[in-house]
Amino acid sequence: MSNDYKVTIFIEGNVYSLSLYKSLNITLKGTKNKTLIFTCLIKNAFSLPQEIKFTVKCSDDLGHLVNIKLDKYWSFPFQKPWYHEKVVVVSKLGTVYTFPIHHSISEDKEHFFREGKGSTADCSLCSAVSVFSWKAFIAGMPHCLKAEVLPLDETFSLYKDVQLLIKSYVMQNWKEDSFFGSQFLNGLNPMMIRRIESLPDKFPVKNHMVFPDGNDTLGSEMEKGNIFLCDYSILDGVEANTINDKQQYLTAPLVLLHKNHNDEMMPIAIQLKQKPGEDNPIFLPSDSELDWLLAKLYVRSADFNLHELNSHLLRTHLLAEVFAVALKRNLPRVHPVFKILIRHTRYTLQINLNARQSLISENGVFTKFTASGGNGMVTILERSLSNLTYKSLCIPDDIKERGLEDVKNFHYRDDGLKLWDIIFVKDTLSYYYKDDSDVENDKELQEWIQEIFEHGFLSKTGTGIPQKFKTKQELFKFVTMVMFTCSAQHAAVNSGQLDFYGWMPNGPSTMEEPPPTKKNTVDEATILKTLPDMETIVKGMETVYVLSTQACDSISLPDFKRKYFTENIPCENILNFQKNLRKLSKKIQKRNEGLDLPYTYLDPEKVENSVSI
Repeated sequence: MSNDYKVTIFIEGNVYSLSLYKSLNITLKGTKNKTLIFTCLIKNAFSLPQEIKFTVKCSDDLGHLVNIKLDKYWSFPFQKPWYHEKVVVVSKLGTVYTFPIHHSISEDKEHFFREGKGSTADCSLCSAVSVFSWKAFIAGMPHCLKAEVLPLDETFSLYKDVQLLIKSYVMQNWKEDSFFGSQFLNGLNPMMIRRIESLPDKFPVKNHMVFPDGNDTLGSEMEKGNIFLCDYSILDGVEANTINDKQQYLTAPLVLLHKNHNDEMMPIAIQLKQKPGEDNPIFLPSDSELDWLLAKLYVRSADFNLHELNSHLLRTHLLAEVFAVALKRNLPRVHPVFKILIRHTRYTLQINLNARQSLISENGVFTKFTASGGNGMVTILERSLSNLTYKSLCIPDDIKERGLEDVKNFHYRDDGLKLWDIIFVKDTLSYYYKDDSDVENDKELQEWIQEIFEHGFLSKTGTGIPQKFKTKQELFKFVTMVMFTCSAQHAAVNSGQLDFYGWMPNGPSTMEEPPPTKKNTVDEATILKTLPDMETIVKGMETVYVLSTQACDSISLPDFKRKYFTENIPCENILNFQKNLRKLSKKIQKRNEGLDLPYTYLDPEKVENSVSI
């Protein structure tokens, strides 16, 4: 009696994958420890087939199918391997077996895949562990991928390109105090500002300095929750760079902000160095126009350097790489966490490899043309990692800890919290993990989080990053954080770089003169001499142009073209997620119609799925 199996191979379309001939061996393995090998030949595929169907005849009963092997894949020379979405096998009795692939199948290799509902070990992880291995790029920092050439699935497609538009608003308003203050909420670095109830001793601001009319006091405004602080202490004592044989300067400012009666976040005092003293004046809006402007320029330069290295590089790019490599090393393709997160790893390894080669390498643009390049970069990254906490990576906890729950006109918070709340992780993982014990007993899952703790956070317990998952809620929160970090958070701190830094005075990469030690010493010539030279400006503009330009082939958050889940409930959760994203997008777009400076960076339609630029 013949036991026929109907096999369908699902291929993802790509106009660059046209071919003359392709063939492969497919091996079916069942629970009865029997295997069946069949060679499939595809001829004259001048238009790429989306589905390849054939029937395999078998004289033996294989039992339930548990895994398949694809090998001896042959194609015409110089053709790009096809991206396989899945293989579906239907037995003579009508039993359907689905084998998730989501992989470009290359020649001369064996590729193992287990059935989507299977529970046996995934052979494909063996090769993944060898391909995705760890190395330390900078001592004391999260580990990265050990590779100079990436696996095919991690590289850019041929569609990757750049396009951008500079908003004129920044150029017209960069000197305004209201715009300066608003950037701490809705600019590139909304991670610095926090509400305070008392002033630090190192910032001896007096009432008469900031409220000279006597109608308000620091004490009364703190009680009302109207006083905020941005403290750049991480930059204190950092060795500044030398550019074109000229010493550069990087300050560690303290910025005091007051939410006024119009709900504007206004700067009311700036101290450029951490230690108070006669040579470290506190600059005020009541000082000369140029004194106050120069003080703000030093703050914008400090914010540029800390934003790029901490909020952007460390907290999105480097962590996203850790999440991606650990995912590929430890979780099989049929694992629900893998299915949720794999779409958020697209291009991350490639973009970070590029960054290590051209941005932060010894001769990289960032190294050569920013105040924090070189030794300063290492110091800032080390300090930033030491100060990083799990709470600061979870936007609900972070906003609460910084006391920013009720600040008006805080679009990063409003949009970010809504995105966090509608992420489909909890509902989807609840389908697979019924009890806390299911989480505790998932060996692959525990190995995944352990590697993240070890290689991403260097086993620092002070970060609060979990070393293992004990409950479902711990798992749900962590996976949500990973998804948010790799998509929304990166969009918030990256997408607007050209908008905000495209006008150089709003984000000088370096300052060429030391900060003033006295007031009333600044004129226009002083400011021009302090700002970066032309070569540095040009290099900076080129860099932010590339870093903030969305690709033509970018994939946004609502896009689920690649289907990883097969069960009904997870698929329904994804449909609901897409529906909620579209609703949120419309609300954000409606709100932005009434804003002088629209906040678009967390509009789901504009949020890229992964750290890919």
